[in-house]
Amino acid sequence: MTPHPIDARQKRDLSDRLAAEHLPTDDLADTAAEFFAFHDPQGAPIGFAGLEMLGEVALLRSVVIVPGARGRGLGAAIVRAMIAVAAKRGVKELFLLTTAAAPFFAKLGFRPIERPEAPAPIASTREFAALCPASAIVMRRRTA
Repeated sequence: MTPHPIDARQKRDLSDRLAAEHLPTDDLADTAAEFFAFHDPQGAPIGFAGLEMLGEVALLRSVVIVPGARGRGLGAAIVRAMIAVAAKRGVKELFLLTTAAAPFFAKLGFRPIERPEAPAPIASTREFAALCPASAIVMRRRTA
């Protein structure tokens, strides 16, 4: 599965899909994260994901699958593709925050950690510090 950087139109679609899933959208315009779209072989949208690169660590952001593409293992394929992108860019550890999808991410090798264990670059992101609730689970995974 190949990630494609999103354009302005797709960013609006990403924002709408994230809002529908009650995921953060407030910083999509001003974040340093790069967002990607995923499509099936016919060009129909499958989902989106983002990476906020912070040196040797990164924050996996905004993983969302379009409703018609759910239940076919595509979410796992998107996360694996994002892990590969992060690894190619020199990321050693990937982090994420989730309120409802910890079991899904655990199947892909992410493990929960306590909030104070997050490295300073991750803890200083707007998503970590303000947008996600304090009850969100922080998860970590090595990229290799």
